[in-house]
Amino acid sequence: MNLFEMATAQFNKAADHIKLNPVVRTVLSEPQNEITVNFPVLLDDGTYRSFKGYRIQHNNTYGPYKGGIRYHESVNLAEVKALAAWMTWKSALMGIPFGGGKGGVTLNPRNFSEPELRRITRRFTFALGNNIGPEYDIPAPDVGTSSREMVWMMDTYMTMFNASDRNATRGVVTGKSLVSGGSLGRDKATGQGVVFCLDTFAKHLGFSIDGSTFFVQGYGNVGSHAARIMQAGGARMLAAADHTGHIGNPEGIDAEDLSAYVLKTGGVAGYEKAKEISQGDFFGTKADIFIPAALECTVNMETEGYIQAKYIIEGANGPTTIDAEKSLAKRGILVIPDILANSGGVTVSYFEWVQNKNSEVWELERVDDELNRIMKRATRSVIAEMKTRNCEARIAAMTLALSKFEKVYVERGIFP
Repeated sequence: MNLFEMATAQFNKAADHIKLNPVVRTVLSEPQNEITVNFPVLLDDGTYRSFKGYRIQHNNTYGPYKGGIRYHESVNLAEVKALAAWMTWKSALMGIPFGGGKGGVTLNPRNFSEPELRRITRRFTFALGNNIGPEYDIPAPDVGTSSREMVWMMDTYMTMFNASDRNATRGVVTGKSLVSGGSLGRDKATGQGVVFCLDTFAKHLGFSIDGSTFFVQGYGNVGSHAARIMQAGGARMLAAADHTGHIGNPEGIDAEDLSAYVLKTGGVAGYEKAKEISQGDFFGTKADIFIPAALECTVNMETEGYIQAKYIIEGANGPTTIDAEKSLAKRGILVIPDILANSGGVTVSYFEWVQNKNSEVWELERVDDELNRIMKRATRSVIAEMKTRNCEARIAAMTLALSKFEKVYVERGIFP
C-alpha cells in the first residue's frame, strides 16, 4: 500500500461512516490538479543535473491550496497526493479558509551545498510559475526545507511580477523568516499545536501533562519544539530518535539541552547525557505519551508491538499505518490523528498570510492565544464526535471535515 492508498482507505472509511454523498465522494477522492516538473540546475562542479518536482493541488473549495514543500529522496507522486489530501482535511477541520496542497523535489538536501539548494529552489519555483500565488496556492516548509527555502521561493516569485506589485505577492509562501515577512510563533507552531491538542485530550481523559513522561521520534522542528513545550509543562522526556540514531535515559533527557546539541551536531547520536539504544528499545520506552514526529509509516506492524505508551499523538503526517492502528486500538492505545494534532502549522501559516495581506505584525501572545483557541476548539469537536459516532479519533476528525465539504458542495452545486 503506497501512501495515497493509505490516505484513500482512511477517506473511504470515514465516507462510509457518514454515508457521504456519492458525487462529493467522487470529487474528493482525487486531487484537482497534479503538476510534475523536470528542471535542470547547475551544480557546483560545473555539471547540470535534472530534478523532478511536484505540486499537488487537492482541493480549493474553502480557499487557496495550502501545503508544504518537501525535499527528500523518497518524494514521489503518491506521497505528495496523500499529503495534499490530508492538508485539505486539516484546513476544513480547523475552520480556516484554505484548501489542501503539497509539493516537493526528489533529492537528499544533505547532499547539496547551500548555493546548489538555492539554485534548485529558485529553478523549481520558476518551473511552477503561475501554478502558485498568494490567492491561489501557498507553499510552506516541510521535511527538508525551512524558512530559508521559503524566502528563496518568495524572492523568486516576486521577481516574476512588475516592480509595483512585488510586495503584494509576499504572501505567496508562509513559514518565512521574520525579517522577510514571517510570523512570530511560526517556527514552534506545529509542536505548540501538538501540546495544545494533547492538553485538551488530557483533561477529557483525566490525566495531566504535568508529571507525565514521553518520548519523541524525529527531533527536528516539530519534535524538538513539542518536547521543549512538554518539558516546560512539567513532563519528562525519556527517549528521542532521529535519522542518526536512538537515545534514552530513564532519569530523563533535558529537551532544551538536546535541542542545542542537535542544532550543533545535526542529530541526537552521540549525546553524552543519554545512552544509545536499539530501535526496539526506543519504541518500547515505558512512558505515558509517544510523539512520532518524523516521516510517514514509522509506526507499522514491525514497530507497533513494542509500544507500551498509553497515548500516541501524531506530530508527523501519516506516521501510523492502517494495520498498526487497528492493533493499537485493540490494545487500548489511543491514537490522536495527524489531521488534528499537527494542524498548528497550517493555522499559524494562516495567521502569517493574514498579516501579509493586511500589512500587520502580530505579537507572539496574540499568535499563541489564537492558536490555543482554534486548536482546542477543534479538539473538543473531535472528542464530541467520537462520543456521538462511537468511533476512533481519526474517523471523528475525518467525518467532521467531510461533513463540511458535503454541505458546501450540496449548497453550491457541481459546475456545470
